Amino acid sequence: MNGIFRTKPISMLLDETKGNQGLKKALGAFDLTLLGIGCIIGTGIFVLTGVAAATLSGPALVISFVLSGLACVFAALCYAEFASMVPVAGSAYTYGYAGLGEIWGWIIGWDLILEYAVGIATVAIGWSGYVVNLLNNVGIHLPTALTLSPFDKGGIINIPAMLIIGLIAWLLISGVKNTSGLNSVIVIIKVAVVLLFIVLAVWHVKPGNWVPFMPFGFNGVVSGAAVVFFSYIGFDAVSTAAEETRNPQKNMPKGIIYSLLICTVLYIIVSGILTGIVKYTAYNTPAGKAAPVAYALDQIGIHWGSALVSVGAICGITSVCLVLMYGQSRIFFAMARDGLIPKFLGSVDQKHQTPKISTIIVAVACAITAGLFPIGLVSELVSIGTLFAFIIVCAGVIVLRYKRKDLKRSFKAPLFPWVPILGIISCAYLITGLKPATWIRFVVWFVLGLIVYFAYSRTHSELYLSEKTGSKGQAS
Repeated sequence: MNGIFRTKPISMLLDETKGNQGLKKALGAFDLTLLGIGCIIGTGIFVLTGVAAATLSGPALVISFVLSGLACVFAALCYAEFASMVPVAGSAYTYGYAGLGEIWGWIIGWDLILEYAVGIATVAIGWSGYVVNLLNNVGIHLPTALTLSPFDKGGIINIPAMLIIGLIAWLLISGVKNTSGLNSVIVIIKVAVVLLFIVLAVWHVKPGNWVPFMPFGFNGVVSGAAVVFFSYIGFDAVSTAAEETRNPQKNMPKGIIYSLLICTVLYIIVSGILTGIVKYTAYNTPAGKAAPVAYALDQIGIHWGSALVSVGAICGITSVCLVLMYGQSRIFFAMARDGLIPKFLGSVDQKHQTPKISTIIVAVACAITAGLFPIGLVSELVSIGTLFAFIIVCAGVIVLRYKRKDLKRSFKAPLFPWVPILGIISCAYLITGLKPATWIRFVVWFVLGLIVYFAYSRTHSELYLSEKTGSKGQAS
C-alpha cells in the first residue's frame, strides 16, 4: 500500500516531453493568455450570472465574483509555480503526481475527467440553445426533435450540440497552432462584445436597483460564489498546455495570471451593471436565466445590442467548449503516458503531434452525453471538482517547498506559505456553499475512481512497473 504514495520524479516527467512522445511546442505567453480568456469568458458570464443574481446573490453578485476571484488568485499563483517547475501536459493531475503521490495524482485526474467532460457537454448544449434561438430569429426553424434530448418534451436527439463537439475535435486533431489561431479570433470578438455591453448599459444603471444589496443574506452570496466559480475554470485549462508552450517557465505563469486578472475585472464590472440596470428579481425568468446579458439590454430597449451580444455569446461558448476539450484530451494523454489508463490513449499523431485517439474518445463520449441527456444542474458538479483539484494543487506547492528545495522555480507563489494556505481555506469554504446533492454525486464518482485505480491503474502504473524491473524510473 505504501506504493500508492510514490511520487513521480520531475526529471522523468521532463524526459517524457522529448522526442516522439512529446507534444509540439507552438504557444507563447500571448497565446496562453488568449487561451485562458477563451475559456474563462463564456458560459459563466453569459448564463450563470442570471441564475446567481436571481436566486442566490442578488445585487451582491459583485461580491460573489470577488470571493470566487480571490480563491482563484491564490490557486492561480500555486498553479503558476507548478507550471514553471513542471512544464508537462496534465495540469493539476501531473502536479499532484509529482508533489503528493500517485494516489493523489489519480484522484485529481479522475476528478478532472468528470469536470471537463461534464463541462464540455453542458457548454455544447448551451451553444445549441443559442444557435437555435438565433436561427429562429432569422426565420430558420429546426425541428424540435433534432435540437433537444429525449428527456425534453418533443426531443429525440440534440444534433447541433453533437456537431459543435465534432467540429472542435477535428480542429484539435489538426494541430494546436491552428486551434490557437481560431481561439484568438473568437476571444477578440467576445471581449469586444462584453466591452460593448459595458459601454451601452453603464449609462442606464439605477442605484435603487441595488437595494436590498444582499436579499438572501451572506450565505446566499457564498452559494452564488460557488455557482459562478464555474466561470473561472479557464486558467486551469491554460496549465494543460504547458508541454506545448515555448519557454514554459516564463510564459506559463504569465498566461495563467494575465488571463485570470483580465477576466476578473470584466466579471466584476459586468455583474455590477447587470444588477444595476434591471432589478435582480427580473432575472428569475426563463429568458433572464438563459441569456441575462442579452435580456438586460432588451429590458432597456437596446435590441440591436442584444442581438450582437447573442452572437458574441455563441462565439464565447464555442471557445469555452474548445478549450475544455483541449484540456480534457491533454489530461487523458498524460494519464495514459503514465500507465494509469490504457497506453493507447496516449499515442501521438505523428503528422500533427497531437493526442489524436484521446481527443476522439473524449469527443465521442461528450457528443453522446450532449445529444441524449439534458444537463441543467451540472455547473455545481463542475465547480466542486475544480475546487477539490485546486485544494490539492495548493497543498502540493507546500509539500514540494519543504521536500524539494533543490528544484528550480522560475516563478514562486509570493508570501509563502500564506498564499497556498489561503487557497486551500478559500476553496474549501466555497465548497460548503454547494448543495448536498452535489456532494453525493461527487462522492459516488470518487468511489468509482478508487475502484478503477486499485483494480487496474495501480499495477499498470509506469512507476510500479519500473520498480518491479529495477529500472531507472524508480520512484522518488
